[in-house]
Amino acid sequence: MRVLIVDDHPLMRVGIVQLVRQEWPDAQVDEAPTIAAALQCIAAARPDLVTLDLSLPDAQGTEGASRLLRVLPDVPLLVLSLNAEAAYAARLMQMGASGYLPKDRAPDELRVALRRLAEGGRYVTSSMADHLLGLLSGKSPQALPHELLSTQEHRVMLLIAAGQAPAQIAETMHLSVKTVGSYRARILEKTGWANNTELTKYCVHHGLTDA
Repeated sequence: MRVLIVDDHPLMRVGIVQLVRQEWPDAQVDEAPTIAAALQCIAAARPDLVTLDLSLPDAQGTEGASRLLRVLPDVPLLVLSLNAEAAYAARLMQMGASGYLPKDRAPDELRVALRRLAEGGRYVTSSMADHLLGLLSGKSPQALPHELLSTQEHRVMLLIAAGQAPAQIAETMHLSVKTVGSYRARILEKTGWANNTELTKYCVHHGLTDA
């Protein structure tokens, strides 16, 4: 068992390492404070399980998960976050993450979540499970504007809210500036927002960005 812990908070990494070693005494544990460092670890040794902080110095929102899932599509990814659960969990699970756990629930549930993912399962809190079941059954409340967006549109939205210019977004997502503009236009059309200011205010209000 090799576990990769991606988190820029040293104390959080220490806590996760302790849990991992209690569960799997012979586990190999790699630590990375950024996505760039995580990719270096992955290039050196492929992990069997990854935990990811949603807010990192070089990746905000779903961007870090997207980058890791591109290189590790078949490796269980558990996302840990201080952000509003409902705002991110469903989107990340749709992207391919295997689990989502708010950091304030980690002391009670992290061990169970790690074991579940290591056994090939998925993990969300009971409240998020109810929300996901509601989405599947069509009985959930009316979708919020950001829930109408595709995965790529959602990523563009978060990067705009983070203050990135079109050229920066294009470089981050490996797209042309014209394509970024098309995504922005679709975002505004689907949500009804008039401009980037309204978009950013919405993201801050709903806990989608650290801005």
